[in-house]
Amino acid sequence: MALIDLQNVSKHYSAQTILTEVNFHVDEGARIVIIGKNGSGKSTLMKIVHGSLAQDSGNRITKNNLEIKMLEQRPNFVEGHNVRQAVEHGLNELNAAKERYNELSILLGEDFQNQLLLDEHENLSRYIEHHNAWNLDDKIERIIQSFDLKRYEDKPITLLSGGEQRRVALASLLLQKPDILLLDEPTNHLDVYMVEFLEELILKEKFTLVFISHDRYFIDSIATKSIEVDDCALKEYTGGYSNYLVQKAEYIRTLQKQHDNLLGVLKRENEWFARGVRARLKRNEGRKERLMNLREDAQTNPAKIRKMSVELQREAKSFNGEKSINKQKMLFEVNDLGLQLGDKELLRDFTTRILQKDVIAIVGPNGSGKSTLLRALLGRVEPTHGVIKRGEFKIGYFDQHREMLDDDKNLIETFCPNGGDRVSVRGSDLHVYGYLKNFLFPRDFLEKKVGVLSGGEKNRVALALLFTKDVDILILDEPTNDLDIPTINILEEQLTNFTGAVIIVSHDRYFVDKIAKKLFIFKEDKTIEESHQQYSEYLELEKEVKQLSHMEAEFKKETKVITEIKEKTKIIKLTFKEKIALDTLPKEIDALELLIDEKNECLAQPKCYEEIGIATVAKELADLEEQYEVKVEALLLIQEKEEAINS
Repeated sequence: MALIDLQNVSKHYSAQTILTEVNFHVDEGARIVIIGKNGSGKSTLMKIVHGSLAQDSGNRITKNNLEIKMLEQRPNFVEGHNVRQAVEHGLNELNAAKERYNELSILLGEDFQNQLLLDEHENLSRYIEHHNAWNLDDKIERIIQSFDLKRYEDKPITLLSGGEQRRVALASLLLQKPDILLLDEPTNHLDVYMVEFLEELILKEKFTLVFISHDRYFIDSIATKSIEVDDCALKEYTGGYSNYLVQKAEYIRTLQKQHDNLLGVLKRENEWFARGVRARLKRNEGRKERLMNLREDAQTNPAKIRKMSVELQREAKSFNGEKSINKQKMLFEVNDLGLQLGDKELLRDFTTRILQKDVIAIVGPNGSGKSTLLRALLGRVEPTHGVIKRGEFKIGYFDQHREMLDDDKNLIETFCPNGGDRVSVRGSDLHVYGYLKNFLFPRDFLEKKVGVLSGGEKNRVALALLFTKDVDILILDEPTNDLDIPTINILEEQLTNFTGAVIIVSHDRYFVDKIAKKLFIFKEDKTIEESHQQYSEYLELEKEVKQLSHMEAEFKKETKVITEIKEKTKIIKLTFKEKIALDTLPKEIDALELLIDEKNECLAQPKCYEEIGIATVAKELADLEEQYEVKVEALLLIQEKEEAINS
């Protein structure tokens, strides 16, 4: 039986139908992505699954005692909680279960035959195992560190930004590990390193998950099934985004209708994705194999580790270096740039040139200074050091606050401020509706005020307006936030056809891979590295270099310990007592192993343990195992000392 089953479910708001007799089910271990255009009903479907929104008709059937939790767009917290308290909120039941489990373990040592205690002990063990809560304190610390919340842990939750609060709420839900976890755009406000951690955690701990996301690499890494909401119905596809592209294109072909535009987008998207995957696989295959071999012999060959690390760094640098620029117009010339925000240094010693056909993505961790660099290029932030020389050109700017929009104007007034219903787009005179339908706006939106639109719809308006401007360079700060995948595809097509320069700040790896020709990468030492490789490839190389550095550090650490032992034991000999123990301990350990085997056999035979008493046998076994461990440890220490002396 499925954990949750929606049967013939329908939902409408006033006169607008959202879902019509849809069927949807979630099996244990499934990871289902819900995709579709903004306004198609993705969030409505998720809320019905959650139970916070009632369907108009149909049935919602759930397994008994099912625990379903959802990441809200605007999370609620207990008043007065700081960040750590908010992260740990909701773990009371798990902590109580662990305390009771420990109590029962002690009680069963005295009364091993109590069936009620045994049953409760087993049920608690299954509960803790299901939530992977044996090392809960370690998990809390790891999640706080990975989501960059450590520096805020004592800060009142109300003083955090909306994005930071969402990270706190996500961290808490991941720790609770409900039976079904529902996530609406979980990668928003996460940088690429946080997204990577989230992917690893979801896969490692085998979450049952239903999620909405526009991050196509995230979908491809996580999803076992894709559900598309379209025209009030659901269509199911197996696997993640790459599978969806292939299956969707095939599905549209079978309908034999006029879907040429959509098929074209899907075909280009699928070809690009397949080409990128093939390229990454070819480049990574040999390197991955070498890395796996290194891991096997890392303890004995540190020189290989260093060599591989140098090779990887050289491979990364081989993508760098500026291409021919002689015939291109200079837009920005940056010399020795330094940026600071309050007391925090963001950037130092950055020198570069930005040319008329550059397509650049500025990437790096949250808070590293990416948006500040954009504002410095725009002249809105003064450098703390160095200069930015600007040529004569016009800029089109898209920011996360959509400053170009006026909430009191409708769409016609926004696009035709001087009256009429025509708009000029790169030399073409178009009807405003003919243009806006390319950005997925229906005709009835033309009279709507900007202020009543959703965040995603406002982003679409802002982007559509941006591409009507006669500019030489587009500067975009997180343009894919709050957009659905169809709109991101439109944005990518518009940017690809734009003839000027483009500078974007984005954490969307797929989007950056597809659009950018050059990367400005913010590094930990406050410098910027320039690269011409794909962002996903850069991240893969960076991860492997870090792994090799860690392996080398571990090797050095072990070498240091061995050297210290050798130094201490250089002039020391085994004592008479240690020489005797070296002869006798192996025999004593063998004898204890036989006795332990006997006690284990007795515990497996009711006739045996009923005569003596199961608790007595269990206690004797525990005593023998304790003696065994003490003697084995003693023997190992003496053998290590002997090896150090001989070497």
